[in-house]
Amino acid sequence: MIHTERINIVPFKMEYLLDYYYGFNHEITKFQWPDPFDSSDNAKEMLQEFLNEMEKDETLLFSILSKDDTFLGSVEVHGLNEECPELGVWIIESEQNKGYAYEALKEVLNYVSTKYGKLSFFYEADTRNIASMKLLHKFENQYEIIEQRLEKLTTDSGKALELQGYILKAKKAIH
Repeated sequence: MIHTERINIVPFKMEYLLDYYYGFNHEITKFQWPDPFDSSDNAKEMLQEFLNEMEKDETLLFSILSKDDTFLGSVEVHGLNEECPELGVWIIESEQNKGYAYEALKEVLNYVSTKYGKLSFFYEADTRNIASMKLLHKFENQYEIIEQRLEKLTTDSGKALELQGYILKAKKAIH
């Protein structure tokens, strides 16, 4: 669906279920509300819910693939029917720090702005997740980044999180 020189960003298909399941591990989720899946069946169930939301135009769930169709991660947009949809992106451990998250998120932001007319997005990251904070700041030229209230909480599984939300507001319409 979206192609760059290095990656393809395509609607998620269940053929990538096991890649998603194994990639979405303890290290990836260390600073996130969700935990790794208990089983591939649990992953399939949650991903199917996202696919159902995609059919209703409420969510976008994309696989980030290399040019040879190797699964690199996921980029998501939740709440498309809201004024300020929420963003999510993650890259498998072995492919981190190569710019894939920025490249995928930039392209998806452009796509959502053009197709859905969205100019504001919600981005949330744990303040200790250095990579996610660096990613956010790569968008400072295109978006006004408005810091929200810090939320310290403990997940059901006992993870202590320090979640900082941000509103990314486009400085000008993106086409």
